[in-house]
Amino acid sequence: MKIIILGAGQVGGTLAEHLANEANDITVIDSDSVRLRELQDRLDIRTVQGRGSYPTILRQAGADDAEMLIAVTNSDEVNMVACQVASVLFKTPTKISRVRANAYLARKELFSEQGFPIDVLISPEHLVTRHITRLIEYPGALQVLEFSKGLVRLVALRATKGGPLVGHELSHLRTHMPRIDTRVAAIFRRDRPIIPQGDTVIEDGDEVFFIAGTDHIRSVMSELQPLSKPYKRIFICGGGNIGQRLAHTLEGRYQVKLLERDRERCVMLSENLRKTVVLEGNAANKDILLEENIENTDVFCAVTNDDEANIMASLLAKRLGARKVLTLINNPDYVDLIQGGDIDVAISPQQTTIGSLLTHVRRGDVVNVHSLRRGAAEAIEAIAHGDHRSSKVVGKRLDEIHLPEGTTIGAIVRHNEVLIAHDHLRVQPDDHVILFLVDKSRIRDVERLFQVGLTFF
Repeated sequence: MKIIILGAGQVGGTLAEHLANEANDITVIDSDSVRLRELQDRLDIRTVQGRGSYPTILRQAGADDAEMLIAVTNSDEVNMVACQVASVLFKTPTKISRVRANAYLARKELFSEQGFPIDVLISPEHLVTRHITRLIEYPGALQVLEFSKGLVRLVALRATKGGPLVGHELSHLRTHMPRIDTRVAAIFRRDRPIIPQGDTVIEDGDEVFFIAGTDHIRSVMSELQPLSKPYKRIFICGGGNIGQRLAHTLEGRYQVKLLERDRERCVMLSENLRKTVVLEGNAANKDILLEENIENTDVFCAVTNDDEANIMASLLAKRLGARKVLTLINNPDYVDLIQGGDIDVAISPQQTTIGSLLTHVRRGDVVNVHSLRRGAAEAIEAIAHGDHRSSKVVGKRLDEIHLPEGTTIGAIVRHNEVLIAHDHLRVQPDDHVILFLVDKSRIRDVERLFQVGLTFF
């Protein structure tokens, strides 16, 4: 696929890396020549220096025959205008834009047929807020991903001593919970993937990915670690777009405090949030945290735009007694360094955003993509089409499907019914099939499985 990416920042660079490794024809546009050179040295891509919304620059990048434009610069205005130019002058079939400002997102009519011709809107703040909200809903989870409009969830968590299944074979799970159906899709042990079998023994410290119906998630989690008490008190550090959106989302169900250092921003937040207690100050100030009873806080969320400030505030909060710490990290090189110590979960906006973008790039009828483990693994939801003559999956039992190495089918959603994957299950037309790939490089093989006839949908 011929794709033009506007913006060589963290999201654009990470996306280019994902797509270039999958044999796509990628061109990246950015005004920063140094950043473009860094990408070109690492990846097999073309680069064009210039402003991505200019028609001459888009033409130079190959917009005349590009199949997709993905605009992820730091400027909403450049992204929106670039999509307009690509539509009017180059008839680009698919246009995806990152838009961050609530002033634009609140006016849906801007993105109608009469407004900016953007096919897919991506809001990183919205995606990150939803990601954090799910982690708060499921104490102990490292990642919670939704499929089929929330009917199925894939959860990652660290197996911990005290969980009934830890130290036992996976087959014991059915004995412990005979009325609950679930499937362990993958296990990562000391960062190495294990494709689970019935006789696989869960060890303390394993990172376990399991799939279950949404109603059964907590029950399965309780088998892998001692069940944590529900969270009540949330402390948010940073009153920017993410902090404000997060407080607004949580304040109806939790006791929320929000700390922001800018006085004018504090006034605006206090006027727009109904139940959140808005505080002015610096989260690196130990006295403020102690004064606000940080030792009784269930979740401390550091979501400022400054990675170092987030890390330092999180470490201080944890040392002072915060039960769980979630830290927003924009620099992907920091994520692996800090997660799992005093900081419980490091949240990467880039990885959260990449999944939404990949959903629209994947071949075949793919309706959900989630990038996992810093991009090494992937979970996808694909729709099966055709019949037993034209499809490699329709009409076949799951144990008859030749899956690429390292790929497992976790569940099938059929007419809003969740069917956890078992060998005897047959794939029917229009089934939503949820797959887990421990090796993302096999994604093309998975896409071919869902190929119908000679062409992809």
